[in-house]
Amino acid sequence: MAEPTPKVVEPVETIRTVADALWQADRTRTPIPPVHVQLGTTTDLDVAYAVQQLNTDRAVAAGRKISGRKIGVTSKAVQDQIGVDQPDFGTLFADTEFGDGVSIPAARLIQPRAEAEVALVLDRDLDDAPHGFAQVLRAVAFALPAIEVVDSRIEDWKIGIVDTVADNASCGLYVVGSRPVPLAAVDLRTVGMSMSVNGTEVSTGTGAACLGNPLHAARWLADTLCARGTPLRAGDVVMTGALGPMHALQTGDEVTATIQGLGTVTTSLL
Repeated sequence: MAEPTPKVVEPVETIRTVADALWQADRTRTPIPPVHVQLGTTTDLDVAYAVQQLNTDRAVAAGRKISGRKIGVTSKAVQDQIGVDQPDFGTLFADTEFGDGVSIPAARLIQPRAEAEVALVLDRDLDDAPHGFAQVLRAVAFALPAIEVVDSRIEDWKIGIVDTVADNASCGLYVVGSRPVPLAAVDLRTVGMSMSVNGTEVSTGTGAACLGNPLHAARWLADTLCARGTPLRAGDVVMTGALGPMHALQTGDEVTATIQGLGTVTTSLL
């Protein structure tokens, strides 16, 4: 008697199963093993972004509002920390955005890490790639200092590029400053950054650490999103990526980031 033919799991079924697992991990604050094993790839970003998009669509259907996009692993220091060698992107939601001086809830996070970034707010769509550098400049209404508290639904941050992309680029929560600065007033490439936790400096860097210039990162994002059919729109917040190493946080920690020319932003994890 012939052996039964093994069931072939269609890629779409696997993608949905992984998306469900990440969704549940986020809801229960319980991390899961790296998902690249189940997806069967360490390099296929289309598969990983398909997982991410399923959960983005599910969040929007549940009533969450998209506030912008984040660019991840733009800094060589962060790439070295987590073993990823290229940038990625994720979706920001309005309920993950906090203002300067506001405490953020530790209960919403699993294994948080802080990084200091430049946030850009757009007043024009970027929907006709390839975008010129000057076109990106014209589209930016203003810049803000920001702290991104990244998080991972993957156990012990044991991630590769597929894992972090599927996990919405390791999005957590983010805090933005309250004094808008026009680009004419600051050179984002040369700004210096210092981030402290509980009064002790834990990270330093410059604008050039973010793909050479946070505006280069924004241009990469604008072109990449156009290629995927979800362009940046006026009003979007763009978190451009870390300017230096990220730092693990504990409940009760107070975080301050100062970016030259943009000012200071603070938060605490409570």
